Amino acid sequence: MRTLFLFIAIVISVSLKAQPGCTDPLATNYNNTATINDGSCVYAPATVTPYNIKTLSDTVAETSGLVRHNNYLWTHNDNSDLNLYALDTATGQIMQTVSVQNVTNYDWEDITQDSNYFYVGDFGNNGNGNRTDLHILRISKASLSNGTVLADTIRFSYSDQTDFSGSGANNTDYDCEAFIATDDSLYLFTKQWVSKKTSVYVLPKTPSSSVYIASLKHTHDVQGMITAATYLADKKTIVLTGYNLNPFVYLLYDFNSNNFFSGNKRKIDIVQPFSQIEAIATQDGKSFFITNEKLVQLNIPARLQKIDLTSYLNPYYQTAIASVINDQDVVIYPNPAVHSFSISINAQEQSTVILKLTDVLGKIVFVQQFALSTGANKLMVKPNVAAGLYNLTLKNKGGILTKKLSFK
Repeated sequence: MRTLFLFIAIVISVSLKAQPGCTDPLATNYNNTATINDGSCVYAPATVTPYNIKTLSDTVAETSGLVRHNNYLWTHNDNSDLNLYALDTATGQIMQTVSVQNVTNYDWEDITQDSNYFYVGDFGNNGNGNRTDLHILRISKASLSNGTVLADTIRFSYSDQTDFSGSGANNTDYDCEAFIATDDSLYLFTKQWVSKKTSVYVLPKTPSSSVYIASLKHTHDVQGMITAATYLADKKTIVLTGYNLNPFVYLLYDFNSNNFFSGNKRKIDIVQPFSQIEAIATQDGKSFFITNEKLVQLNIPARLQKIDLTSYLNPYYQTAIASVINDQDVVIYPNPAVHSFSISINAQEQSTVILKLTDVLGKIVFVQQFALSTGANKLMVKPNVAAGLYNLTLKNKGGILTKKLSFK
C-alpha cells in the first residue's frame, strides 16, 4: 500500500523542469519543447489590409477613440467637442449623440470601458511635455440613454516626470493617446515622440479629489508612436495602433499578469499609407474596427474600417482559451497560505498542467508541472515564496485559468 501511495504521489505531483522559450508556432524561432513563454518570439514582417471602408460624417472628423457597447461603436473627437457619438457598426452613421455637461475637452485622445463605465482620456496634446492637468473622465453607462451625462474626474501625473518647462513641439516622451481598463486599474500607453517607444503607467480607476501618481511599470521599443488600445481580458490580448511613417497594429498576447510586454509582441503594418489611425475596438478579438481622423492636406476623409487579425491571433486563441480546466472545478486551500497550499482539480480529461506563480510586478517566482488524471486530483504545492499577493496560473493544452493567492 505504501508503494502504491508513493507511486500515485509521484504521478500526480512530480515537478519537472520548466523549459522557457518561444511558444508561438507562428514565430520564426518557435520552440516546440518550450513550456514557458519567455517573450522571446521573433516574427517575419507582415501586413493587413483594411476592408469595409465607410466615410464618416464631418461631425466626427477628429475621431480619436473607439469602444463597442450595446451594438454601437462609441467615439469622440479630440478637439473642443463635448459629445460622445454612437456609430452604426455597418455604415458608420451617427445613431445617438450624448453630451457630457460638466467638463471641457482639451484633448480627448482615447476611450476605454469596464462593465459599468466609460473612461475618456484627456491626456493628449502634450507634445512638449508641459501639461499639468492630465486627467481621465469616468462616465456611467447607465446614464447614456439620458442624452446628457455628468462625468467624474481622475487626475494624475507621471511618476518619473519632474520637468514641466516644455521641450518644444513634439519633443517629449510624456504624450499619451492610448489606455485600457482592468478590474481595478487604468493602464496608459504613452506616445513617445523622441524615443519611438511606449511606456506603461498604472493608476487607480476610482475618482479622487487628489492627484494620483501614475506609476511607471514597463517601457518597450515599438518603433513608432502609439495612438490607441483595446483589451480582451479573457484572451490575455491587447492590440495597440500607432504610426511612424505608415500605420500599424502592435499585438500583445500570452503575457504574465499585467506585465503586458512579457509575452508575444508582434508588429503588423496596415496597408494604407499616410493614414493616421486613431482608434480601435473589437467584439470577438479577430475582426477589429479602426478609425482614422480627417487629413485635409492629403484629402483623406475620416473613415470607419475593419481589419482581420484572425490568422495572426486565432492559433493562440485555439490553444489558450477553450479551457478544459473550469473555474468551478478548481479549489485552492488554504488561502491565504503559509508555507504550502493544496489544489483540488476535477479534470475532464488527462493532461499535463503547468502551474505558475507571478508576483504583482508580473515576475515568475515559481513554476511546477503536474500530470492530471481524469476526475479528481489533489496537488500539494510548496513554492517557498515571500509573503504577499500572487497570481496563480494553471495552463494545460486546453487553456489558461488564473486565480489570486496570498501568502502570510
